Amino acid sequence: MQLLQRQQAALCLVILCLTEEQDLVKELLAMSARDRTRAIRDLPMSFEEKKHIRCALPVLLKSARQTLELWQGIMKEIGGKFGSSVLSYFVFLKWLLMFNIFSFLVNFGFITIPLLVYDPSPNIPPNVSFRGLELLSGAGYFTYTVMYYGGYNNATTVGQVEYDMQLAYFFTIAVYMVLCGIALIFSMASSFRQNYVLADSVSDSAWQLLCSWDFSVTNERAVRQRRNNLRVQLKVIDIAETLLVPFVVSLMNLAIPLFYSLFNKFEHYSSQRRQIYTLVVRNVFLRLVILAVLCYYWMNVVAEKFSCWESMVGQALYRLVIFDFLFLMLGSFFGEFLSNVIGTRLLPSLGVPEFDVARNVLDLIYAQTLAWIGIYFSPLLPAIQILKFFLLFYLKKVSLIQNCQPPRRSGRAAQMRTIFIFLLFFPFFVGALSVVAYTAWTLSPSEQCGPFRGLNSTFTVVEVWMTDLEGLSDSQWVVWIYQHVIRSELFYFLVTLIIIVIIYIFWQVTKGRQELIRLLRQQIINVS
Repeated sequence: MQLLQRQQAALCLVILCLTEEQDLVKELLAMSARDRTRAIRDLPMSFEEKKHIRCALPVLLKSARQTLELWQGIMKEIGGKFGSSVLSYFVFLKWLLMFNIFSFLVNFGFITIPLLVYDPSPNIPPNVSFRGLELLSGAGYFTYTVMYYGGYNNATTVGQVEYDMQLAYFFTIAVYMVLCGIALIFSMASSFRQNYVLADSVSDSAWQLLCSWDFSVTNERAVRQRRNNLRVQLKVIDIAETLLVPFVVSLMNLAIPLFYSLFNKFEHYSSQRRQIYTLVVRNVFLRLVILAVLCYYWMNVVAEKFSCWESMVGQALYRLVIFDFLFLMLGSFFGEFLSNVIGTRLLPSLGVPEFDVARNVLDLIYAQTLAWIGIYFSPLLPAIQILKFFLLFYLKKVSLIQNCQPPRRSGRAAQMRTIFIFLLFFPFFVGALSVVAYTAWTLSPSEQCGPFRGLNSTFTVVEVWMTDLEGLSDSQWVVWIYQHVIRSELFYFLVTLIIIVIIYIFWQVTKGRQELIRLLRQQIINVS
């Protein structure tokens, strides 16, 4: 009996000590690094106990970060069941979601909020009301809001701080595009270094082992007068016409890649990588042609036909983003669910389908390109893109688990991610940047709406700003940089030359490291 009481007392003491240690660790985690180190040093414990607590803190910090990280558990589930090649799609989707969150915060903070503070109520005509159909068409009520370019003015707010809306609009878009380009280049370079320069070409199994872990229709309001009823009906004929283009474009983006995937099943390739790259090239060419035709129409027809053409282009891009999401859901149904039904019930020889990583990643790249092009015409379009990507993650996750099987052949997912980042940068980001730059430097802004009304081009706002700065003695250095650097062809020639030289140097370093790795491997073989 006494022995049992002693054991119970000892157990209670151990539990008490563990509880006190957990409380102590929680208090230490809430401190800064310097305060944490000082607190551990002042603890009335032995050196071994302090060392144990100090070693446990990094593990707990890493575990806490992973717990707070978005979709961490789902990512591990997908990676463990379907492998790193399928996981790369969801990692890429999450990465693009972070891009759009950053874009929304920048645009909303530097463009939309200053306008709402200065003029909180939108200038909406009294005969225009929200009917719900705007969620699909992007027109109507949304046309007069801050959703589009036409909802912003060219005023300079005067208060404690002067805020020039023209300069804010221009530089926010410009800096965002530059930061996106820099982020893409660094991501591409880092991925290339890890997966091509330092990659082991013969250790596929070990590489997989280490990397595998990780939207009703609203009925129209009943109207009392026949004239109003006729007017509403005529408007719905107009909306149906505006929805035709995004419907056809999204249908092409859905149907043609599915045919590509079908043809791909009957073609024989020596490796899965070559099969995926062939499919990627076909889909990239399809989407580039579609975007090129649309941009040519917007820049040459819409810009000449409509008085507030920037908002019209913004509406067109809004509809493309919405319809792209709807057809992505249809793609999951036709491309994965029906394939699963056919392969398991009608034609068992086909089997359960695999998740088409290449086609789905290119859908994400196309969707992100629409957001980049639309950043000038619809500053709040990234908010729609955030909601779209968030819902798409769960849609694809459910479709993957319910309809697909793990890939039968292994592939280098990390190297595929490098290719996808490269495609996102060139030709899609470069193409979107070219469209925005062409709009800012060449096309005349609308005279009746937007922050750049009355200017010959969007870039003229910088020239007007420089003219104002010439009268200020403290700002002469800014004027000098603009006149001798920004407007100098020689400067851009030298920058291009330096970039080419740096690329060449890194290419030679890469080849040298690869040769060194090959020689070291051969030396290891010879020694063994």
